[in-house]
Amino acid sequence: MITTERARTDREHGLGPRLTLASLAAALVMIPFTLLLVVARLPLNDLDSGVAHALHEYALANPAVTAVLTVWTDVFGPWPWRVAVALLAGWLVWKGAPRLALWAITTITVGGLLGLALKILVDRARPLLPDPVALAPGEAFPSGHALNATLGAGVIVLVVLPMLPARGRLVAWAVAAFLVLSVSYTRVALGVHWVSDVLGGIVLGAAVLAATTAAFETWRRDEGRRPAIPPLEGIEPESVKATRD
Repeated sequence: MITTERARTDREHGLGPRLTLASLAAALVMIPFTLLLVVARLPLNDLDSGVAHALHEYALANPAVTAVLTVWTDVFGPWPWRVAVALLAGWLVWKGAPRLALWAITTITVGGLLGLALKILVDRARPLLPDPVALAPGEAFPSGHALNATLGAGVIVLVVLPMLPARGRLVAWAVAAFLVLSVSYTRVALGVHWVSDVLGGIVLGAAVLAATTAAFETWRRDEGRRPAIPPLEGIEPESVKATRD
């Protein structure tokens, strides 16, 4: 009995390092993509320049729209997503799902740190446009707004999926996709990021989500739980019972 309990405890304590290692593995996938995109100057940069100038002209001509985009980009910026995931994690701990809370916090924290590391590594300048409508500090690639929107929306959806009916799950993913894409659009439209910056943020966020979700699913199977399909059933299908108690 003691041996069984010790083995279970060891597996639980191994979840955190496993999630972190999975996130780091996702970064290794992103680094070659980043270097190819920015250093090798792929044709995507032609798209970057054209879209940036076209949207900048529209922003200058439509100040009311620009004001709305500014509010939207602030409301769904990195820190609101971090706070939302932290509150969700606190609720999960209160409901008796600490491992799910650990997954949520690890995913958004490690993903954010990887984004900062890539910004320093790539050191890409932000768009320099005449008469700018917005300013942002730091390096451009990847977009922190796009990255954190992808991480935050993905984490929240994967946690709540087990509590939703089939149609509700589709709606949840649709809302998440809309938020990610709309926030990404605001960053380009306001002239503080290139198109490839927001694409990089989305791809990195998706890679981290996939990596930590796969690590969590492996841990679940090691625990003897039935295999799940996270995009359809959520990160921990059995959590629905705990959260409703």
